[in-house]
Amino acid sequence: MTHIVVNQDLCTRCGICVKVCPSGIIDPVDETHLPQVQDENILHCLYCGHCEAFCPSEALVLNLRPDEKVPLPTGAGTISPEDIAFYLKKRRSVRHFTGEPVPKEKILEVLDIARYAASGTNAQPVQWLVVHNPEKVRKIAELTIEWMRTLLNTPHPMSGYVPALISAWEQGYDVICRGAPHLLFAHIPEESPIAPVDAIIAFTHFDLAAPAFGIGTCWAGFVTAASMFYEPLQKELDLPAGRKFAYAMMFGNPKYKVYGIPRRKPLEVTWK
Repeated sequence: MTHIVVNQDLCTRCGICVKVCPSGIIDPVDETHLPQVQDENILHCLYCGHCEAFCPSEALVLNLRPDEKVPLPTGAGTISPEDIAFYLKKRRSVRHFTGEPVPKEKILEVLDIARYAASGTNAQPVQWLVVHNPEKVRKIAELTIEWMRTLLNTPHPMSGYVPALISAWEQGYDVICRGAPHLLFAHIPEESPIAPVDAIIAFTHFDLAAPAFGIGTCWAGFVTAASMFYEPLQKELDLPAGRKFAYAMMFGNPKYKVYGIPRRKPLEVTWK
């Protein structure tokens, strides 16, 4: 099977596909030779799509579900430096939510963006678990508090910190999930040494894309820790065999809007 499909009428033989291929497996092109990948080099392909994405004449298609190729309209995705700066700077962790659930269809739209996040060797190891039912979110928060109780009077680094959280919970304050209606978990292969970073990159994509859809997010560190170490919570979430949690995020419709940008520490850069 041809690994890359090239339209000879559109191909200008510019050789950009050869240069941008991370694996260097596309043969050099000239006036008589179109880009191609030898059969013995196909196994070295990362299926990253660089060859296709950087082709200025759109003459090349990676032969991986080519019928799913989406054309990129002229100017699509172009954002001014000023707009992207304000968009990213105004991003806030949301801890107050309305009672209205986020439709599953909208969640899938954001996750579909997150699947394009970079990953080591383009392995794309991240899968998602969405806890959409608010009652189940509450159950997860309860199990997280249970885990915190096991840390009391132990050498654990959080031992001195959890009493205040437990006390607040007992007084009726959800200090774990902040009343969020939904939780999102990223899970990865147990044995992969680089997948934890891949998961954070993918989660950051979700975190940054969500506000454009009217969704508020907050990284759920307490739930993450409990999901990694507390067996009752692991059983509740019931991941497939061979998978482990990478991180969790609470999300929902934000109760309040953002009207300003807070201060941050001055930028510190070392040049060499």
